[in-house]
Amino acid sequence: MRRGPPARAEAEIRPAALEDLPALVAIENAAFATDRLDRRALRHAINSPTILARVAAAPDGAVVGYVLVQIRRGSDLGWLTSVAVMPGSHGGGLGRRLVEAAEAAAGEAGRTRIRLEVRADNAAARRLYESAGYDRIAVVPDYYEDGGAAWRYEKTLGARAAAR
Repeated sequence: MRRGPPARAEAEIRPAALEDLPALVAIENAAFATDRLDRRALRHAINSPTILARVAAAPDGAVVGYVLVQIRRGSDLGWLTSVAVMPGSHGGGLGRRLVEAAEAAAGEAGRTRIRLEVRADNAAARRLYESAGYDRIAVVPDYYEDGGAAWRYEKTLGARAAAR
């Protein structure tokens, strides 16, 4: 018999719903020290037709992570604007699964490329994106509210996305 928390890989990735809002706010506040999305912004993301919001729900239903991808009409580019995993749920591949869900959602929406910015000093996130096939295309100085720089990454999505 297995003891302890469920493996992160068992989490179900699904579209976000309004009832997930309290969990998204908690994840945001636990995961980020600055540049946080507030309750209003997260509610907008859930309801917006131009933001693809996905959550990772553990087998017990607890939301332990989320990802947001913004899309615009007339563009082949999706923007991965936020991905976060609740502290204590790291290390089991959940971040990678959320990034893959973002890519799939963008591809299903007809996007052929996905772009993002990540803090230059966030080595773990940079490794995740680079190992997932993202290429650094720019450095953006003074991007974050504390003056931190961002690295901009981009990935061309698979053949299925390109065929849409």
